[in-house]
Amino acid sequence: MILTRLQRLIGGIYDVSVAHDVYDFLVTDRAHLPASVRGRAAEEDLIVAQPAEAGGEAGVCLYLDPGLLQRLAREDPTVRLHDGNVADYCKALEGVSHFLYLAWNAGHDRPVSILELEMQAEVDKYVASYWLLRRQLPGRFPAELRRILFERARIDPRLADGREHLYREASRYAEKFCRRLEQSLRRRGAGTEGEVLSELRRFYRLTNARKQARIDQLA
Repeated sequence: MILTRLQRLIGGIYDVSVAHDVYDFLVTDRAHLPASVRGRAAEEDLIVAQPAEAGGEAGVCLYLDPGLLQRLAREDPTVRLHDGNVADYCKALEGVSHFLYLAWNAGHDRPVSILELEMQAEVDKYVASYWLLRRQLPGRFPAELRRILFERARIDPRLADGREHLYREASRYAEKFCRRLEQSLRRRGAGTEGEVLSELRRFYRLTNARKQARIDQLA
């Protein structure tokens, strides 16, 4: 199933795993969401319900629009990623990224900020797409990838819920990091992708403050 394959792709890149499959937390009917978020227009939405009492467990669900999932089933990006499915793929991958990162950090008793969640998702889009495209087109370097994901991307204020600055900040840091990754991958070639994987796995495990410091150091 497409979301499980995306979860395994991201988990394999970063060498992380969680006890649950993303489908265990998937909701495709907004009527089943908390009343406070049912009116949102987003096709992807990670909902975290804070516990009423200190020490209680947070409730998590991932909403994905059923039409989006149907389109991805017809045009599976893990088989062929192209202009016609990249937008839907990015939405689904962002949701899976959010779920995996939140679940992995929860398993290590680490809090996660919204900025951290969004920045990691932006990095995951680039990294997962790079590995998919290299697998699908092994003789070609996806030079246009960073431009598509960062330079052409626009924040929809209707979906940002007043957090446009936060999303811009997350994208700015992620783009800096991915630009450095791109330079390393271009310079070293596919034969040394293992070094990049090591860097990515270290990065994934850093706190948000240390991630930002690492990016500033690399820039």
